[in-house]
Amino acid sequence: MHHHFNAYRHHAAHPLASVDARVKLVSALALLVMVLSAQGVAFPLAVAALGLALCLHLGTPLRILVLRFCEPLFIAVMVLALKTFFSGTIPMFSIGVAGWELVGHRDGLAAGLLIAGRIVGGVSLLAVVGFSTPFTELMGALSWLRVPQVLVDVALFAWRYLFLLLEDAQVVYNAQKNRLGYVGCRRALSSLGTLAGVLVIKAFDNSQSITTAMVQRGYDGAMPASVHRPLRAVEVGSAFLLVSAIAVLRLMS
Repeated sequence: MHHHFNAYRHHAAHPLASVDARVKLVSALALLVMVLSAQGVAFPLAVAALGLALCLHLGTPLRILVLRFCEPLFIAVMVLALKTFFSGTIPMFSIGVAGWELVGHRDGLAAGLLIAGRIVGGVSLLAVVGFSTPFTELMGALSWLRVPQVLVDVALFAWRYLFLLLEDAQVVYNAQKNRLGYVGCRRALSSLGTLAGVLVIKAFDNSQSITTAMVQRGYDGAMPASVHRPLRAVEVGSAFLLVSAIAVLRLMS
């Protein structure tokens, strides 16, 4: 798990990383509500541009940023295509595909752009919070916001042991690769199935040993509550002014 933290160690020097996680989370949620309720595509795209700029200013490697946005961008493109060709009433253009004629609609394109903008804008906000906040502090902020403790505990356990499972997967994968386990499609599928089975067995074995170890150390099903430092008036006031200014810009747009 050590090499996963090395990629984000330099984020701690950024001023945004020192802001209280509760302030960042509440501000992001307020902006997310604005993005999802926006009736035009300009505001979500502006928030997305601001979020991407902040992620780059945090020093996030471009490769990590591309990987983080691959899935939401794919969903946004698919939604845009579906809304353009299968929704709307005002024809704009038509193309022929394998004997089928697909008609693009102007109002469907507008609706698809709005949804795609909301997706990209919302994901950019979450990316800024995620890249500038340690996961444990983020979970502590969620607990402070009265998110059910069961969800917070499950997220903490999943985050902690997901890296161990990833390391086990890398060990098995490298062993298979050194033995030419991924030469050819059929052999690769067989090796991938073996890898999945080994990971399931390892996860089950680790869960039993971890449960036994935690019970022996007094775990009763409740994680200790995080102790938060008092909120700083400067951080709260700055966040309020920023969110208010963005809300005014949204109303003007």
